[in-house]
Amino acid sequence: MSTPPDAKTRPSRTINQNPDAMPPLSKAIPLGLQHIMAMFAGNVTPPIIIAGVIGANPAEQIFLIQVALFVAGVSTLVQTIGIGPIGARLPIVQGTSFGFLPVALPLAKAFGLPAVLGASFVAGLLQFVLGAFLKKIRHWFSPVVTGIVVLLIGITLMPAGLNYAAGGVGADDFASPSNLLLALFVLSMTIAVHQYGRGFIKASSILFGLLAGYIVAIALGIVDFTSLSNAAWFAFPKPLEYGMTFSGTAIIGMTLIMFVVGLETIGNISAITTTGAGRPAQDRELSGGVMADGVATSLAAVFNTLPNTAYAQNVGLITLTGVVSRHVVTIGGLLLIAMGLFPKLGGLVAAMPPAVLGGAGVVMIASAGLKIIKECELDQRNMLIIAVSLSLGIGLPAVEEISETMPGQLGLLLKSGLVPAALAALLLDAILPGKPDRRAKLAKAEAEYQNR
Repeated sequence: MSTPPDAKTRPSRTINQNPDAMPPLSKAIPLGLQHIMAMFAGNVTPPIIIAGVIGANPAEQIFLIQVALFVAGVSTLVQTIGIGPIGARLPIVQGTSFGFLPVALPLAKAFGLPAVLGASFVAGLLQFVLGAFLKKIRHWFSPVVTGIVVLLIGITLMPAGLNYAAGGVGADDFASPSNLLLALFVLSMTIAVHQYGRGFIKASSILFGLLAGYIVAIALGIVDFTSLSNAAWFAFPKPLEYGMTFSGTAIIGMTLIMFVVGLETIGNISAITTTGAGRPAQDRELSGGVMADGVATSLAAVFNTLPNTAYAQNVGLITLTGVVSRHVVTIGGLLLIAMGLFPKLGGLVAAMPPAVLGGAGVVMIASAGLKIIKECELDQRNMLIIAVSLSLGIGLPAVEEISETMPGQLGLLLKSGLVPAALAALLLDAILPGKPDRRAKLAKAEAEYQNR
């Protein structure tokens, strides 16, 4: 029998490289659990932070953790299984996004959580529209733009991580040696496991650091399990518990960040197909993935939690293991849903001392910002865009008097620094000469894949 003419040039694909392949359950279940371990700490930390901002009591904090787990599970299934054109049908784990926190925190302080949820709901709908038309506008957002925003997200959230490491703002023992030493222990354990661990242990270094810190805190007698004992064993997350209000300022802020976080999802999808499946991402996968991100964000608002996004740490786990099966992540999504239905688990997490979370949060927050190094080519043009954007993003929050002089609620958008920095990066990247023709480059890559 003759050999097809392209047999030598067509890339071979093992079962691990095929997103539609299903490993045996004996392997798929542990692999799915591994994905949950890698994202668990990052998923529950944002609702804990927002709970502190709005002054939530222990029962409300448990509820916010519960809904974060439940929504992450449902949203993950939307990505892996798909609904019509919605969903990338790739091994994408969804979770609560850190990216929205720099804007959500000041909005929650000014308008309350209902305004943040209302703005998130609208932003999710707009992200769905963005995904539907992604092919036509994808070239607008270059790596320098997304890289700047990712860096600023990390910089903006660093004080939040350090405040938790010190014991939480308002704590009687804030910045006490015991809190700082506990946070340092968690940080040290996380670094040690990451450097010397292997496989899923290395990928779950943050979770192991949290567990180690939690055990030490229990041994020291500084953990209050009252909230855990009062939590129910089973409860279905109640939608619209806090309601929604719609503030123009909040909607503008959350929508602007939504566009950037959507681009981060595009990068994660591309990383999965390139490093895991050995091919570029298809327009269908990118469009479906961003639309699913939008659905997840609106769903999260209905269930009282912050916007969802594709988790980069799970992309790294896929690269590490080489297993690209979407069915493995589907199992992980089912596990997340089950965890979200048992508030006792939320109570267990809510009882964790702030210093323990802060020690791990320093790692999560700082590492996100460093992505800009891989995203951008540091030529003179990009350096100018970076310099101007970072000056606004870091300078405006540091000099609050500027935002306070702005008319109406414009000052609130300027206060975080992230929104003006993102707008500056988009504008400068569009008007400065020397911008590469990304439209042609992207079209060429898609055509090359279709002709393989």
